[in-house]
Amino acid sequence: MEKTKQITLLKHLDEFERVLSNYTPSKHCLQILNSLPLVLLAGPTAAGRNTLINILVQAGHYHYIVSDTTRPKRTNNGVMEQDGVEYWFKTEEEVLEGLKNGDYIEAAVIHEQQVSGQNIAQLEAAKKADKIAINEVQNDGAANIHRFKPNALIVFLLPPSFEVWMDRLRRRGSTTNAELGRRLKSAQDEISDALTKDYYQFVINHEIHEAARAVDELAHGREVDSGKQQLGRDHAEQLLVDVQLFLSSL
Repeated sequence: MEKTKQITLLKHLDEFERVLSNYTPSKHCLQILNSLPLVLLAGPTAAGRNTLINILVQAGHYHYIVSDTTRPKRTNNGVMEQDGVEYWFKTEEEVLEGLKNGDYIEAAVIHEQQVSGQNIAQLEAAKKADKIAINEVQNDGAANIHRFKPNALIVFLLPPSFEVWMDRLRRRGSTTNAELGRRLKSAQDEISDALTKDYYQFVINHEIHEAARAVDELAHGREVDSGKQQLGRDHAEQLLVDVQLFLSSL
């Protein structure tokens, strides 16, 4: 039997939803956003986004945008999360004030339990360091940023196969079919949405360093290969078929 987790909803949920319903970054925020290169990685859970970002950041040409979040710090493998590493941990009031001032490129309410978003201070740090800003993003965030910065490179990273993907998910601790089903339903929605958009560049993560090189080349102006993009879309379609078959078997 799965344990029921204690859920704490946002104190200012209604106000966050009101502010975010028609949110627009400040003029200063938009000026900074459009003055530097930006790479965003979307994709389903366990596609390898964080590992790929770490490879590019370690290479020295990228600045990782550490997002703000209202959720409390957690302990992972006995180690407490730190400000500026996993997230910048802020109170609801601090994030709400920042949103009202237009200090975020994008932000979102997650499961009515937290708000996370990319603060302009991180883009200013990337610009000062003369590096390419990079971060992972959810589909809604990608859509918002594309609206304000159409030339941002937005990559949709895909696992190499359904079998490898399932293995990665299980190794993350998602051992029950119920939990796998929840994660795959979210992934199904994300992939389906991505296939309807024309701003994603699809990259298949057959091997993480190869995928990182592909993203780096796109970030440095490599012409998009329409053949590879079609292969990526075809692969995404096949993953959707595999996900649907799995979900129907539960």
